[in-house]
Amino acid sequence: MTAERPDDSGLLDRHLAFVEALRGAGLSVSLAEDIDSLAALGALRRQDPGWGDRATVRDVFAATMVKKQAQRTTFDALFDVYFPAMVGDGAAAAGEGDGAGGPGDAGDGAVRDNAAALVDFRDRLAEALETQQPDEAELRRMAAEMVGVFGAMPGRGPGLSSWSAYTALQRVAPQELVDRLVAGLMGEGADEEDARRRANRRIGSFTAMVEEDARRRIAEEKGPDHVADVAIRPSIDKLAFMAARRTDLEEMRKEIFPLARRLATRLAKEQHSRHARTAPLDFRRTVRASIATGGVPITTHHRPKRPHRTDLVVLCDVSGSVANFAQFTLLFVFALREVFQSMRAFTFIDHVHEVTGHFRPGADPVDVLADLSASASHAALWGRTNYGRAFTKFEESHLDALTPKTTLLILGDARSNYSDLHEDTLRRLTGSVKRAFWLNPEHERNWGTGDSAAPTYGEIVRMIECRNLTQLSEFVHDLAW
Repeated sequence: MTAERPDDSGLLDRHLAFVEALRGAGLSVSLAEDIDSLAALGALRRQDPGWGDRATVRDVFAATMVKKQAQRTTFDALFDVYFPAMVGDGAAAAGEGDGAGGPGDAGDGAVRDNAAALVDFRDRLAEALETQQPDEAELRRMAAEMVGVFGAMPGRGPGLSSWSAYTALQRVAPQELVDRLVAGLMGEGADEEDARRRANRRIGSFTAMVEEDARRRIAEEKGPDHVADVAIRPSIDKLAFMAARRTDLEEMRKEIFPLARRLATRLAKEQHSRHARTAPLDFRRTVRASIATGGVPITTHHRPKRPHRTDLVVLCDVSGSVANFAQFTLLFVFALREVFQSMRAFTFIDHVHEVTGHFRPGADPVDVLADLSASASHAALWGRTNYGRAFTKFEESHLDALTPKTTLLILGDARSNYSDLHEDTLRRLTGSVKRAFWLNPEHERNWGTGDSAAPTYGEIVRMIECRNLTQLSEFVHDLAW
């Protein structure tokens, strides 16, 4: 394999395809930013005709195209597909490895996937990860070797990829090396908690390298556009809650509170501006201010008006199918608690349980999510989602939470296992409050399919598609008014 150096031939086409892929993944790259990136790249080339370090080129693109830190992971993945660090073997026949000799050598210089090769590779990987400062270049070379040897998919039909990061990771199972790494790090003086954290971080980083190399090889076979369409996940603010993996949930958790703080600040400014325009005129202050302009009241002043803040009650489905959506929506809404007069939250599967007490001021988001997960057991009697029964139990036990000043927010996919929907109960609940909304994490095209009661409930309460952080942020902005 060799490092790739871009040349003039086809570079512009590759750049344009890269920009389109970024837009397709949810990054809003404008024409002006596209032009700025080319100008910055031109300046870099004038400074170093050899293009210098690839990381510098990547940072130049990122500085001109990426607006949010949450988008950087998606940007980096697409950059690696369109401008790979190395080329070779992507279109080669499956089964041709990257190693040369050693256990498992087939005699023609190519290493085959067998038990001896697997043991040898795992030992070498553990040694590389155990060092005080792991060599990133060596780990990337080993990731390429791992995909080439253990991720080859020989004999696949036309149109199917010949390389699989999943297969390579299943064969080598680097996660099983954690205990060995922890023991090695503790031998160097680290305590167990710190050693385990560092070991998991190193394994996670190496896993990402393996996935990156598999995408690179597939991009050589089918072109980068194919990989961008099917293998690159959208930026974290555009990623659907119900499609999120464990690593995605970690990124979402990091984004929740900064996003909520930015939205709360914006809401405060907008409310202040709006109230300033509609509040009663303060005649005395206006006349005083006009003295500076010869008695002409160019600037008017208004009496302070207390901003209106609504009461909020959240009723949230926490069954397994929507658990991620429920947890992060609750966490996001409570991060905005200063925007609302008062807030109460209830979770349900087929029984209702209040969770308001979990959202303590200053609480660690990790602890809050753990408490919410644990509380799910109190929201179920039989463990099967039953919206009708949940609405009935809420009316029986918590009707005092609803007042004519309350905004009721229901979170869930409206899939009720074909049980009695109790539409009359929901109609009474929504009729006793100021406003009511239903956030549904499913795509609108799936409403009404199977056991979905979304169309039926949608006739009673306004149902809104809310599949990602961006849609959630937009909704809460409107809700605060």
